[in-house]
Amino acid sequence: MSAQPFASAGSTIRASSASDASSAPPPAWTEGLQQAFVAALQSAGDQARSLRLDPARVADIQGRFGREYADLWSSLLGSSAQSIDVKDRRFAAESWRENRFSTYTAALYLLGARALLELVDAVQADAKTQQKIRFAVQQWVDAAAPSNIWALNPEAMQTALQTQGESLRRGMDNLLADLRRGKITQTDEREFEVGRNVATSEGAVVFENPWFQLIDYKPLAAQVHARPLLIVPPCINKFYILDLQPANSLVRYALEQGQRVLLMSWRNPDASCAHWTWDDYIDHGVLRAIAVACDIAAASTPVAKAAPSGKVAKAGKAAAKVDEADKADKVGQTSTPLPQGGINALGFCVGGTLLGTALAVLAARGERPVHSVTFLTTMLDFSDTGILDVFIDEAQVRLREATIGKGGLLAGAELAAAFSSLRPNDLTWNYVVGNYLKGETPPPFDLLYWNADSTNLPGPMLAWYLRNTYLENKLPRPNAVSVAGTPVDLRRITIPAFVYASREDHIVPWHAGYASALLLGGATRFVLGASGHIAGVINPASKNKRSHWRLDQPPPKAQANAKRKILTKPLPATPAAWLDQATEYPGSWWSDWAAWLAVQGGPLQPAPKQYGGAGYRPIEPAPGRYVKVRA
Repeated sequence: MSAQPFASAGSTIRASSASDASSAPPPAWTEGLQQAFVAALQSAGDQARSLRLDPARVADIQGRFGREYADLWSSLLGSSAQSIDVKDRRFAAESWRENRFSTYTAALYLLGARALLELVDAVQADAKTQQKIRFAVQQWVDAAAPSNIWALNPEAMQTALQTQGESLRRGMDNLLADLRRGKITQTDEREFEVGRNVATSEGAVVFENPWFQLIDYKPLAAQVHARPLLIVPPCINKFYILDLQPANSLVRYALEQGQRVLLMSWRNPDASCAHWTWDDYIDHGVLRAIAVACDIAAASTPVAKAAPSGKVAKAGKAAAKVDEADKADKVGQTSTPLPQGGINALGFCVGGTLLGTALAVLAARGERPVHSVTFLTTMLDFSDTGILDVFIDEAQVRLREATIGKGGLLAGAELAAAFSSLRPNDLTWNYVVGNYLKGETPPPFDLLYWNADSTNLPGPMLAWYLRNTYLENKLPRPNAVSVAGTPVDLRRITIPAFVYASREDHIVPWHAGYASALLLGGATRFVLGASGHIAGVINPASKNKRSHWRLDQPPPKAQANAKRKILTKPLPATPAAWLDQATEYPGSWWSDWAAWLAVQGGPLQPAPKQYGGAGYRPIEPAPGRYVKVRA
């Protein structure tokens, strides 16, 4: 887009709040606002540059900008008694308020940023194009904040004076170190080690193949439910977000509720894995894990020798044994049908998409080894993909298919950068200011350590995933796509389902989670939690934080930990209708899920005293080797 359509679309900005010429905004700011919007649009691509704006809306935006700028200019000159009010945490420090010029700079930036984002709404375009433009403009606006510029940041300048320039030296050291690492430091990673102070739940790896390791966790209750819980985490992140610390570990919580927990730990792909496909992740991954979990469940006995303490089978020999066993049969498919309803399963995020696909494959084959399924912030219906839609269109998918679709890797750093761009102020510019401008070292934070522990993705798998889900949304259409040689029809998943979504989730919008729940063919319970993609899921019941929404009444306090019948109403046709009928309850959704899962878990029996079973023996202690491999 050229500047001319913008300039002719609305009226010239005039100052209406002051007659004195000194209080009128300089004409350069009118042109500057226009040029800023044009620059932001240019970053959105050729299609955006050819768009036009609604003249009436542009005139309104320019008029309000002019009036508010005139008021701001008057405040700076002291001709107005009204003080400049800056409400933004980037400018919350006292040094921004003490310096009148800094206050004015921050206020002017916020005024211009708001006007630019309002101009996005004036763009005459379809929703997808407008969302791309908003994303591009937001990136530009966030990068241009005066807090990100040393000469305009009074905090950074004050720190330099107080440290006699030492903060500048430290900041340069931090910048050079991050340039060598290829990413911005978000936490002091030296303070953490997987298996030492994150991912510490006790257990053992009892199976592995080139795609994943299966961890069997030590029970924390004297009696456990007969059906183990198999957890399928996302393959685009490390699993230990579900086992970060004992106080917020979903794995530990399930163990405390009398569940026997088995968990897949995906391998971090390297060059030797560059040919892996979506079918491989289903066939060699989820289906194989289900088969092994069913074997272990069938072999569970109350009497067994204690698990060796620190003395597990050597990984090399055991791994060779399980790899040979894995090659001996057709991975993911056994010579005889899997036992009926032998386990329960849980899928989180992309892990849920993989699990849902695998369950549909099994259903099409006439097998039902999973008794119930839990989906956490999972998309099966990709009709509403939220902000991630800005990264995915036909051109982008074709580019991936051409570059890595036949073989190659998407680097974990690239994936991490894409997710960081969804929250640039929190995950990028916050650390630019702290690490570089002020020379600070970010404090230890386990969640950010996990966030920085990125994972590579095989190109063929990623290309299939992007085209068949985000771009063409084939999973909701019965038999529109085949996986592992089997047509996929999600309606065939008729087992009980618990579907959780987070209300402020920007990665899996809760409307998409609800639409996914409607695809299932069995009795489905939908629960909505507060907060976002991670904080909503990792919300320990003991903390009694946030809230959640559901359709039925909570159990009496005396029965809170007892098995109870969980009401599962037919889901309303739309998420709005569901929310209108649902009731908000304080605290975490974990307790409701635990009560539901207890019903699905089957009878209680003495907890096993050894890991594995059915020939599956400990290979190495949890969390295993695969999760420790860095991208």
